[in-house]
Amino acid sequence: MTPALEVTGLSVNYGEVTALDDVSIRVESGRVCALIGMNGSGKSTLFKAIMGLVRPSAGRTTIQGSSPAIARRRGIVGYVPQSEEIDWSFPLSVRDVVMMGRYGRQGVLRRIRASDRAAVDEALARVELADLADRQIGRLSGGQRKRAFVARGIAQQAEVLLLDEPFAGVDKRSEATIVRLLKDLATDGRTILISTHDLHALPALADEAILLMNRVLLHGDVDTVLEPANLARAFGLEADA
Repeated sequence: MTPALEVTGLSVNYGEVTALDDVSIRVESGRVCALIGMNGSGKSTLFKAIMGLVRPSAGRTTIQGSSPAIARRRGIVGYVPQSEEIDWSFPLSVRDVVMMGRYGRQGVLRRIRASDRAAVDEALARVELADLADRQIGRLSGGQRKRAFVARGIAQQAEVLLLDEPFAGVDKRSEATIVRLLKDLATDGRTILISTHDLHALPALADEAILLMNRVLLHGDVDTVLEPANLARAFGLEADA
Protein backbone atom coordinates (compact mmCIF):
# COMPACT_ATOMS: atom_id res chain seq x y z
CA MET A 1 0.00 0.00 0.00
CA THR A 2 1.36 3.43 -0.96
CA PRO A 3 2.15 5.53 2.13
CA ALA A 4 0.78 9.06 2.44
CA LEU A 5 4.31 10.41 2.87
CA GLU A 6 7.64 8.75 2.17
CA VAL A 7 11.07 10.33 2.45
CA THR A 8 14.06 8.21 1.43
CA GLY A 9 17.73 9.02 2.02
CA LEU A 10 17.11 12.76 2.06
CA SER A 11 20.08 15.06 2.60
CA VAL A 12 20.10 18.86 2.40
CA ASN A 13 23.18 21.08 2.60
CA TYR A 14 23.40 24.85 2.98
CA GLY A 15 26.93 25.47 1.77
CA GLU A 16 29.22 23.64 4.18
CA VAL A 17 26.41 23.07 6.70
CA THR A 18 24.49 19.78 6.64
CA ALA A 19 20.88 20.50 7.59
CA LEU A 20 19.58 16.97 6.94
CA ASP A 21 21.63 13.81 6.71
CA ASP A 22 20.18 10.66 5.09
CA VAL A 23 16.66 11.15 6.50
CA SER A 24 14.12 8.42 5.79
CA ILE A 25 10.56 8.43 7.12
CA ARG A 26 7.29 6.77 6.19
CA VAL A 27 3.87 7.95 7.42
CA GLU A 28 0.65 6.13 6.58
CA SER A 29 -2.72 7.73 5.81
CA GLY A 30 -4.88 8.85 8.71
CA ARG A 31 -1.96 9.35 11.11
CA VAL A 32 -0.82 12.36 13.12
CA CYS A 33 2.97 12.27 13.26
CA ALA A 34 4.85 14.72 15.48
CA LEU A 35 8.31 15.96 14.54
CA ILE A 36 10.35 16.99 17.57
CA GLY A 37 13.90 18.25 18.04
CA MET A 38 15.95 21.26 19.08
CA ASN A 39 16.07 24.50 17.15
CA GLY A 40 18.45 23.91 14.25
CA SER A 41 17.72 20.19 14.13
CA GLY A 42 16.36 20.45 10.58
CA LYS A 43 12.61 20.38 11.15
CA SER A 44 11.78 23.41 8.97
CA THR A 45 14.23 22.25 6.31
CA LEU A 46 12.51 18.87 6.23
CA PHE A 47 9.13 20.53 5.68
CA LYS A 48 10.53 22.66 2.87
CA ALA A 49 12.22 19.67 1.27
CA ILE A 50 8.99 17.67 1.40
CA MET A 51 7.21 20.59 -0.27
CA GLY A 52 9.94 20.85 -2.92
CA LEU A 53 10.91 24.35 -1.75
CA VAL A 54 14.56 23.45 -1.19
CA ARG A 55 16.69 21.22 -3.40
CA PRO A 56 18.09 18.12 -1.68
CA SER A 57 21.64 17.00 -2.34
CA ALA A 58 20.47 13.39 -2.18
CA GLY A 59 17.29 11.36 -1.72
CA ARG A 60 13.69 11.69 -2.78
CA THR A 61 10.22 12.43 -1.43
CA THR A 62 6.83 11.15 -2.52
CA ILE A 63 3.42 12.33 -1.36
CA GLN A 64 0.77 9.72 -2.02
CA GLY A 65 3.13 8.33 -4.63
CA SER A 66 3.62 11.67 -6.44
CA SER A 67 6.55 14.07 -6.53
CA PRO A 68 6.29 17.25 -4.41
CA ALA A 69 5.70 19.37 -7.53
CA ILE A 70 2.81 17.21 -8.70
CA ALA A 71 1.38 16.97 -5.18
CA ARG A 72 1.40 20.78 -4.87
CA ARG A 73 -0.17 21.22 -8.30
CA ARG A 74 -2.94 18.75 -7.50
CA GLY A 75 -3.57 20.25 -4.05
CA ILE A 76 -2.69 16.97 -2.35
CA VAL A 77 -0.37 18.63 0.17
CA GLY A 78 -0.86 21.74 2.29
CA TYR A 79 1.74 23.64 4.31
CA VAL A 80 1.37 25.91 7.35
CA PRO A 81 4.78 27.62 7.77
CA GLN A 82 6.19 29.34 10.84
CA SER A 83 4.78 32.81 11.48
CA GLU A 84 8.05 34.62 10.82
CA GLU A 85 8.02 33.45 7.19
CA ILE A 86 4.83 35.39 6.42
CA ASP A 87 4.43 39.08 5.57
CA TRP A 88 1.56 40.02 7.87
CA SER A 89 1.37 43.55 6.43
CA PHE A 90 0.17 42.29 3.06
CA PRO A 91 -3.39 43.58 2.38
CA LEU A 92 -5.22 40.25 2.44
CA SER A 93 -8.30 39.42 4.46
CA VAL A 94 -8.68 36.20 6.39
CA ARG A 95 -11.09 35.01 3.71
CA ASP A 96 -8.52 35.80 1.00
CA VAL A 97 -5.89 33.70 2.77
CA VAL A 98 -8.24 30.74 3.14
CA MET A 99 -9.38 31.09 -0.48
CA MET A 100 -5.76 30.56 -1.56
CA GLY A 101 -6.31 26.95 -0.62
CA ARG A 102 -8.77 26.68 -3.50
CA TYR A 103 -6.43 27.97 -6.21
CA GLY A 104 -5.46 24.51 -7.41
CA ARG A 105 -9.12 23.75 -8.08
CA GLN A 106 -10.03 27.00 -9.86
CA GLY A 107 -8.20 26.59 -13.15
CA VAL A 108 -5.93 29.08 -14.88
CA LEU A 109 -8.36 32.02 -14.65
CA ARG A 110 -8.85 31.62 -10.88
CA ARG A 111 -12.61 31.93 -11.17
CA ILE A 112 -14.22 31.61 -7.77
CA ARG A 113 -17.22 29.30 -7.88
CA ALA A 114 -20.00 28.65 -5.40
CA SER A 115 -18.23 25.45 -4.34
CA ASP A 116 -15.09 27.45 -3.51
CA ARG A 117 -17.04 29.91 -1.37
CA ALA A 118 -18.81 27.05 0.40
CA ALA A 119 -15.49 25.29 1.14
CA VAL A 120 -13.98 28.50 2.53
CA ASP A 121 -17.04 29.24 4.68
CA GLU A 122 -16.98 25.71 6.08
CA ALA A 123 -13.25 25.92 6.84
CA LEU A 124 -13.63 29.28 8.58
CA ALA A 125 -16.46 27.90 10.69
CA ARG A 126 -14.40 24.86 11.69
CA VAL A 127 -11.56 27.05 12.99
CA GLU A 128 -14.02 29.47 14.63
CA LEU A 129 -13.04 32.49 12.51
CA ALA A 130 -16.21 33.07 10.51
CA ASP A 131 -16.88 36.35 12.31
CA LEU A 132 -13.38 37.63 11.39
CA ALA A 133 -13.43 36.60 7.73
CA ASP A 134 -13.11 40.15 6.40
CA ARG A 135 -10.39 41.31 8.81
CA GLN A 136 -6.87 41.93 7.46
CA ILE A 137 -4.78 38.86 8.31
CA GLY A 138 -2.13 40.85 10.18
CA ARG A 139 -4.73 42.20 12.61
CA LEU A 140 -5.40 38.76 14.06
CA SER A 141 -3.81 37.41 17.22
CA GLY A 142 -1.06 34.81 16.90
CA GLY A 143 -3.44 31.95 17.58
CA GLN A 144 -6.04 33.29 15.16
CA ARG A 145 -3.42 33.59 12.41
CA LYS A 146 -2.43 29.95 12.85
CA ARG A 147 -6.07 28.92 12.72
CA ALA A 148 -6.50 30.88 9.48
CA PHE A 149 -3.70 28.93 7.83
CA VAL A 150 -5.08 25.65 9.11
CA ALA A 151 -8.38 26.72 7.54
CA ARG A 152 -6.54 27.23 4.24
CA GLY A 153 -5.40 23.60 4.35
CA ILE A 154 -8.92 22.45 5.17
CA ALA A 155 -10.41 24.47 2.30
CA GLN A 156 -7.74 23.06 0.00
CA GLN A 157 -8.91 19.57 0.97
CA ALA A 158 -5.26 18.56 1.20
CA GLU A 159 -4.71 14.88 1.92
CA VAL A 160 -1.37 15.56 3.60
CA LEU A 161 -0.98 18.60 5.85
CA LEU A 162 2.38 19.88 7.16
CA LEU A 163 2.39 22.27 10.12
CA ASP A 164 5.60 23.91 11.31
CA GLU A 165 5.30 24.94 14.98
CA PRO A 166 1.57 25.79 14.89
CA PHE A 167 1.39 26.14 18.69
CA ALA A 168 4.21 28.68 19.06
CA GLY A 169 2.83 31.84 20.67
CA VAL A 170 -0.82 30.78 20.51
CA ASP A 171 -3.45 31.01 23.21
CA LYS A 172 -4.91 27.91 24.85
CA ARG A 173 -8.19 28.24 22.96
CA SER A 174 -6.43 28.25 19.60
CA GLU A 175 -4.21 25.35 20.62
CA ALA A 176 -7.22 23.28 21.69
CA THR A 177 -9.08 24.17 18.48
CA ILE A 178 -6.13 23.18 16.29
CA VAL A 179 -5.57 19.91 18.17
CA ARG A 180 -9.24 18.99 17.82
CA LEU A 181 -9.24 19.84 14.11
CA LEU A 182 -6.11 17.82 13.40
CA LYS A 183 -7.52 14.78 15.18
CA ASP A 184 -10.78 15.15 13.23
CA LEU A 185 -8.89 15.44 9.94
CA ALA A 186 -6.89 12.30 10.74
CA THR A 187 -10.10 10.46 11.54
CA ASP A 188 -11.32 11.48 8.08
CA GLY A 189 -8.20 9.86 6.57
CA ARG A 190 -5.93 12.91 6.23
CA THR A 191 -2.27 12.66 7.21
CA ILE A 192 -0.67 15.24 9.49
CA LEU A 193 3.03 15.95 10.02
CA ILE A 194 3.47 18.55 12.74
CA SER A 195 6.55 19.98 14.43
CA THR A 196 6.18 21.13 18.00
CA HIS A 197 8.15 21.91 21.16
CA ASP A 198 5.13 21.21 23.35
CA LEU A 199 6.03 17.71 24.50
CA HIS A 200 3.28 17.64 27.13
CA ALA A 201 0.60 17.86 24.43
CA LEU A 202 1.98 15.04 22.29
CA PRO A 203 0.14 12.06 23.85
CA ALA A 204 -3.23 13.72 23.22
CA LEU A 205 -2.26 14.91 19.74
CA ALA A 206 -0.07 12.42 17.90
CA ASP A 207 -0.20 8.74 16.98
CA GLU A 208 3.57 8.57 16.44
CA ALA A 209 6.62 10.80 16.70
CA ILE A 210 9.96 11.37 15.03
CA LEU A 211 12.99 12.51 17.01
CA LEU A 212 15.16 14.58 14.67
CA MET A 213 18.70 15.85 15.09
CA ASN A 214 19.63 16.53 11.46
CA ARG A 215 19.00 12.83 11.02
CA VAL A 216 16.28 10.55 12.36
CA LEU A 217 17.25 9.36 15.83
CA LEU A 218 14.02 7.52 16.46
CA HIS A 219 10.61 7.05 14.82
CA GLY A 220 8.03 5.23 16.88
CA ASP A 221 5.03 5.51 19.18
CA VAL A 222 4.78 8.67 21.27
CA ASP A 223 5.38 7.02 24.64
CA THR A 224 8.61 5.43 23.44
CA VAL A 225 9.94 8.60 21.83
CA LEU A 226 9.18 10.59 24.99
CA GLU A 227 11.18 8.30 27.25
CA PRO A 228 13.80 10.47 29.01
CA ALA A 229 16.70 8.39 27.70
CA ASN A 230 15.55 9.00 24.13
CA LEU A 231 14.90 12.72 24.61
CA ALA A 232 18.35 13.09 26.15
CA ARG A 233 19.89 12.07 22.82
CA ALA A 234 18.40 15.08 21.06
CA PHE A 235 17.82 17.66 23.81
CA GLY A 236 20.64 16.98 26.24
CA LEU A 237 18.15 16.33 29.04
CA GLU A 238 18.95 14.35 32.14
CA ALA A 239 17.95 10.74 31.58
CA ASP A 240 16.06 10.60 34.87
CA ALA A 241 14.17 13.91 34.30
